Order: sequence, then C-alpha cells, then structure tokens
Amino acid sequence: MADRNKRLNSNVAGNFFVDATCINCDTCRQLAPHSFEEVGEFSAVTYQPDNEEQIHQAYQALLACPTGSIGTERSDKPSLHTAMASFPIYLEDHVYYCGYNSEKSFGANSFFVRHPHGNWLIDSPRYLKRLIDVFEEIGGIAFIFLTHEDDVADAEGYARHFGAKRIIHAGDAVAVPDAEWIVDGAGGIPLVDGFLALPVPGHTAGSMALLYNEKFLFTGDHLWWNPQAQVLEAPQQRVWETKVLTASIEKLLAYRFEWVLAGHGGRIKLSGDAMQRQIKDLLDRRSGLSSGVRSIRGA
Repeated sequence: MADRNKRLNSNVAGNFFVDATCINCDTCRQLAPHSFEEVGEFSAVTYQPDNEEQIHQAYQALLACPTGSIGTERSDKPSLHTAMASFPIYLEDHVYYCGYNSEKSFGANSFFVRHPHGNWLIDSPRYLKRLIDVFEEIGGIAFIFLTHEDDVADAEGYARHFGAKRIIHAGDAVAVPDAEWIVDGAGGIPLVDGFLALPVPGHTAGSMALLYNEKFLFTGDHLWWNPQAQVLEAPQQRVWETKVLTASIEKLLAYRFEWVLAGHGGRIKLSGDAMQRQIKDLLDRRSGLSSGVRSIRGA
C-alpha cells in the first residue's frame, strides 16, 4: 500500500497520490491519463479526478500499479470494488487487458484472449486469486505466450494452475528453460487457430510479437503507441541489436493488423492502412536517427 509519509511533492493536493516507491512504469498514465503524468523520474497525480469516470480510472490505476505506489487519503470502497470488478478490461473481439501489472516485469501489461479452442494469456500479470477466479469462470488458460524474457513474471504459477503450455522463443528460453513449447526461427511461426508468432529480435534476442486473426498484434517491448506524439515508437535504449530491431520493425510491413497491444507503452487501434503508414514513419525516423523516438523506461 502507498505510504502517505512518502507522498511525492509533485502530486497536486487532494485524495489520490503517488509515493516515492514509484518505478515510473507508465501503468497509471495508460489507465488514467487525465489524472497521472510523468513528473521528473516518477509518475504523479497532476489533476485530481472530479467525476465518476475519472475516479473509476484512478482506482483502476491504483489496483494495476505493480508496486502499490498509488494511494488515497480517504478510501471510497464502492468505487474501489467497482474498479476491481472491471478487470480484465474488455477491448474487442474477446480480447482483454488483464490489469494487476507485476513488478517482476517492471509493470508490463498482459493480455487475455478468450477463444473457443482454448484461452490465451499473453505475458503475465501478478498471480492473484481475483484473476485466477475470473480466468476459471471463462474457461481457464490453455496457452501462455511470452513475448520475451523480461515479461515472464508469474507465468509459471498460471501454467501450473491451469495446465497451460508456455510458449517462448529459443533466443530467450533461458528465462523459462522448462517451457512446454520453445519455438525457433526467424519467419512467421503458425501456432494454432489464427495465432501467428512473429520473431522480432532486437530488444532481446528472442523477442516475439503475436498476431491474432490478422487484427491484434501483441508486441511486448518491441513496439508501442505514444499518445502524446500520436506515433508508434520502438526502444532506443536497452536494445540487444539496433540494426536487427529495425529490420524486425520492417518485417511487420508484410502483415496486416489494426491493434498494437504493447507490454510497455500505450495501446492503439487504427485502420490497417494507417498502421502501415505509422510503421513506415517509424522506420523513416529511425533511419534518420531522430531523437523524437522516446524510450519507455524499462522497455
């Protein structure tokens, strides 16, 4: 729980606050962008929520925060319980954002796909009874796709509980040496039922994206949306091989998708054509070594 005695001075006065244990992972800014912003090396409440929707989003951020760094001076239990019941958050076509981000993956996002032939977890949230109960109610988990070695978090616990197969690329298999399904290669790897693994080395040697039904691209730390600049971005720091990463971005031009669902950074839905233009623009910026591509800390 957040500590009032560690409340950051960068917070505006009011009920919600961020304390000094914040790791600046961006989770709160994704969920409640009206209230939370990056101030220096931390997130902070720069605008106190003042309507029902903003309060709901702020409580979602409080619950999803991987380090418990968000607190309130006075708790609104009905609003807290409503926010708790909202996870996983429905996006579209039986795809959900899990919430409850894990400190083990520096607060990375994880996602859930409800599928008639077996449900999928993409990267791992915290191992919590609340999520376990929800996943059990909607059919359990058959597969856990791990985008790269950094965002494994509590995948082992979910795999053990549900008897799920963990999927990881051989280049990052050191993180999960007992994974049930280790894939290899550089081209698209068909998995099952409309799921295609796309090796995108660069951030790590074994980074992969997951393309689902030619609509959803789960990108891990390979690609994300910057809502302020309204552009797709990719890491400039903490990169295994910069040239390889750029080639991996270019590889995505061969595929059609509408959603980018990132481990770190914002998510976005665009038309297929607009997404292609965004990738081309990103490649142009990288080829010019532009300083406009902002790295998400920890990505």
